[in-house]
This record gives sequence, C-alpha cells and structure tokens, in this order.
Amino acid sequence: MIRKLTKNDHAMVLSFLSEEPSINLFIIGDLEVFGYDSDFQEIWAEFDQQGEIKAVLLKFYQSFIPYAKGEFNVNEFVSIITSYSQPFFMSGKSDIVEKFEAFQELKLGKKQETFFAECKSTEKLEETNMEIKKATLDDIEKILLIRKSIEEFQIRDDAAEMLRSSMETNTARSYYTEEDGQMTACVSTTAENSISAMIVGVCTRKEYRRKGLATAIMQKLFKDVLNEGKVLCLFYDNPEAGRIYKRLGFKDIGMWTMYR
Repeated sequence: MIRKLTKNDHAMVLSFLSEEPSINLFIIGDLEVFGYDSDFQEIWAEFDQQGEIKAVLLKFYQSFIPYAKGEFNVNEFVSIITSYSQPFFMSGKSDIVEKFEAFQELKLGKKQETFFAECKSTEKLEETNMEIKKATLDDIEKILLIRKSIEEFQIRDDAAEMLRSSMETNTARSYYTEEDGQMTACVSTTAENSISAMIVGVCTRKEYRRKGLATAIMQKLFKDVLNEGKVLCLFYDNPEAGRIYKRLGFKDIGMWTMYR
C-alpha cells in the first residue's frame, strides 16, 4: 500500500529514515523545516503487510527523492511523479535512482554521479590556533564573493536569498578566515537537521591556497557539528579532495546520483 504521509506519521517516518541519517539528510531536513502541509512539498510511503514503511518518495517543488531499504513499487512511484507537470528532477542513492532510469516518461535530464561520504567521529580532527570566525547574516555578500571567485562553483541568481533563509532557519552555517577585511577561505553546511548536516562550499581564494586555511576551518566546523551529536556528510568527485576528507575522518558510504 502507498499513501501520502501526514504529520501524524512523523515519528514513524523519522525512525525509518534515521537508520541512514546521511543518505536521508535532505528528506529529514525538509520534513523538519517545511512539514507535511506545504503546497510545494509532499511525501508518500509504501507500507509492507505488517504496516511498516519500506520506501518513501519526497516531492520538493519539482524535485523528487526516493529512498528504500529493499525492493519497492517503482511503477507506482513513477505514476505519482508523472501526475505532476514537467520538468522532473531526481536525486538519491545511486542504486535506488537507477531503478527509475528505464522509465522514458520521466524524461530525466543530465546525469551526475558523485561519491557520498560521512563522518561520525572527531578522532582524526586536530586543534588549530588560527582565528576562525562564524559568519552572520551581515557576511552573506562576502560568502558569495569568495564563492564567485572559484571557477568550479555555479552561483544561482537567488543564492543570497537562499543563504539568508538557510541561516535564519539554522539549517546552514559558515565558518571563515579573513585578512584585511577580505574573506580568504570559507566552509559551510547546508540542509542541517536534528541528526545530520551536509558540508558544502569549501573554498579558498587562489592567492591564499596551500596555507591550510580550509583544512583548519573544516576541523573547527566539523568538531562543532559532531559535538552537537550530528553526523556529517558530503559529496565529492575529485579524488584529491576525497583524500583530504578521508584524512579528516570521512568514509565513503555509497554513490549519489542527480538528474537535472
């Protein structure tokens, strides 16, 4: 049986998702922030014969995230998705998302696959004497300026609005170093929820690289988040970056696929 969930199902669905808190970071965060009655967010679940959840499908605007622990009714989830207007975007654990790839009616766009890693311990993190600051709403412009200086980053037109909203709802934070009033390196979280947080926006201005700034910031930020009892996770597709993260305690837990 598949049905749409309501706030009365929250404890059950959170228990189901919390067994893999990093993989389900986006679903958990969206449910905690936007709930079950939003006009842009909905979630469905498939139940087994014992009434236990076996799979969920989250809709956030035009983006869908499926999650399951075993076999599930892919056809029925596809029917739910196609009942909405195009375009459809999809992301999730690669072995789950690939079950949707054969359905031409979804018209999934460009595929991107990245490594997914998580960190649960501060064991490999060291202390730093470097002055590291936590960003406030007044620092949003500086954060966007340093991100725009990185060729690999794509900055959305509504980035400032999104960052402000995330900081105001405590679903994102940024730590940084600066020199002469200019932000020299920055690391951020996003999609923070009660049990997990995603690391994003790791960047250093070109002229300040190879000085260990980003690594020092990460160690400070990682410790603070982990000491709150949360699990850290991140995407990476650069092997060199992967080696740095693993030295700081991250371990690969799978692949993540995005269709845009």
